[in-house]
Amino acid sequence: MCVGHSTSTAVAIERIRPISRPLGEVDPVVPGWLELTRFAAEYYQHAWGEVAIPALPPLLRSPPGPRFASVLRHLRDRGSGLAVEMPRSCAVNLNIEQQAAARAIDEQRGFAPTLLFGVTGSGKTAVYLESIARMLTRMPDSQCLLLVPEINLTPQLMAQVMARFPGVLVVSMHSGMADRERSSAWLAAHEGRARIVIGTRLAVFASLPRLRLIVVDEEHDASYKAGDGVRYSARDLAIKRAQVESIPVVLGSATPSLETWARAQAGHYRLLRLTQRVEARASPAIELIDIGRAQPAQGISAALEQGLKTTIDGDEQALVFINRRGYAPVLSCSACGWLSNCRRCSVYAAFHKIDATLRCHRCGWQIKVPRACPTCGNHDLQAVGHGTQRIEETLRRLLPEARIARIDRDTARRRGAAESAFAAVHAGTTDVLVGTQMIAKGHDFQRVALVGVLNADAQLLSHDFRAPERLFATLMQVAGRAGRAGRPSRVLVQTRYPQHPLLAAFARQDYEGFAGAQLSERRAAGMPPFVSQALLTADARQLESALRFLADVRRCGREAEADVRIYDPVPMPIEKIGGLYRAQLLIEGDQRRGLQSFLRHWLKQVREHAGQHRPRLNWRIEVDPQEI
Repeated sequence: MCVGHSTSTAVAIERIRPISRPLGEVDPVVPGWLELTRFAAEYYQHAWGEVAIPALPPLLRSPPGPRFASVLRHLRDRGSGLAVEMPRSCAVNLNIEQQAAARAIDEQRGFAPTLLFGVTGSGKTAVYLESIARMLTRMPDSQCLLLVPEINLTPQLMAQVMARFPGVLVVSMHSGMADRERSSAWLAAHEGRARIVIGTRLAVFASLPRLRLIVVDEEHDASYKAGDGVRYSARDLAIKRAQVESIPVVLGSATPSLETWARAQAGHYRLLRLTQRVEARASPAIELIDIGRAQPAQGISAALEQGLKTTIDGDEQALVFINRRGYAPVLSCSACGWLSNCRRCSVYAAFHKIDATLRCHRCGWQIKVPRACPTCGNHDLQAVGHGTQRIEETLRRLLPEARIARIDRDTARRRGAAESAFAAVHAGTTDVLVGTQMIAKGHDFQRVALVGVLNADAQLLSHDFRAPERLFATLMQVAGRAGRAGRPSRVLVQTRYPQHPLLAAFARQDYEGFAGAQLSERRAAGMPPFVSQALLTADARQLESALRFLADVRRCGREAEADVRIYDPVPMPIEKIGGLYRAQLLIEGDQRRGLQSFLRHWLKQVREHAGQHRPRLNWRIEVDPQEI
């Protein structure tokens, strides 16, 4: 990929490759795309090529072969015969709040970040589609980008968008697509044939030469932050891309990230509210079940059991949410206390009863369940705690006539499995759905009248300062699956801490009160969004090696700006993963610009030191880390 030329270079001549030929069959990317990828590289402290090359489709990442032209023609055939007809506005089907929001978005000119803050079930998606319809009508050659946090949300949304825009080419982009399918979608967007692109975080880098509107649904979701490679935030880059292109960007959420909420409160983002569920549907009744007083039987309290039976008898559906897959988090010996630890990580290996294995959900290590305790030979090994498999088993025993399904990463391994399971729920052939985060986000289940939430207390006790924000968002999301067709609905949360302020705010459905309290705490403690952070991590065969490396490079940063602080290196909360010990070094700045300036100079020394370090280790930098 060539982005410029020079008459001289400091690079050794043997490292320079000649250009075989220009790729004339494909138009070059527009300057705005280059500016976005270059900004991402600089902000996240990586080389430009580390961002730009992976952002291209697989077809264009390697030199074109002899069949390149025919492959290109085949990819272009997709959607080439569609007759484009302009969508009609359906504002008459929107309520007053939705119409006002769509009109306000349509009136925006130039770069204009907008937070669409709407309670679950308030019809944010309808506002997105109306805004897109108005844009395509007002600017017939325009393109729109709609980002979603999870792959499994794209089929439902694609169906809605294609039904609304029958004569418009709509493509999706996500990491689960085959190489040719993804290349075809990218090419359709790049050449302007695709008018609407729906995708997960990688779609923020789609080549859209006539992009005029960006929408980020569930903008608070942690899935927008890349977990490996260049650890970018697609939400933040969507805002930057809108600034580069001078176009509106809409961030939608019922529980905005505290960073976004703080900017909206400060007036940096326009705030639009949707305060009512569509068609005046009532919000679900929230009940906190104190399991400290009445111990649940196999994870299900008596109140939840009765609620499930009543719901099924009424020919309605229920969701049971527990964010742990497997049968149980750990297997234990009742005689000597042995626990099923992963041999490669400092975490437990979860018990999966279906195939009688112990599996590490961090590194993937697994073994068959031992016949007896490896330490003392005792045959009485006990499952401790509950996962989705165990809850499913319990529900089958409690509700023998019910049609029960489970959706988690284990059941969704096969391509299309999750879509089929969700389709069964929509079709009404499932009575009770048990699942993890996969069932909590964005799904428009019409017959769900009861939601049960298990094991919420785990995040209440987390060391992570972001855990309360994530828990509140998860509870609000999963509660939002209930009562979407107007039926009376309930949400039952099992907890030992029913008086906890977070749960009390959730029971009131009071995001604004919760967010205000959290921001006050963070301001007092000097935490984001009131400071900027970066995290340098290192992993090695010995913990001492990782800590020593971080201590050495910390000394290189002694001349940091006055408003930049470098903390002592410490082991990471999960100290060992995949046989490597991990340590971290937190860098903090009062101003984003000052932190960026420091990182640019300091990381040069870090790279030099890493090349000389023995034994060798891996290190990486993450700007705006989400987990510390």
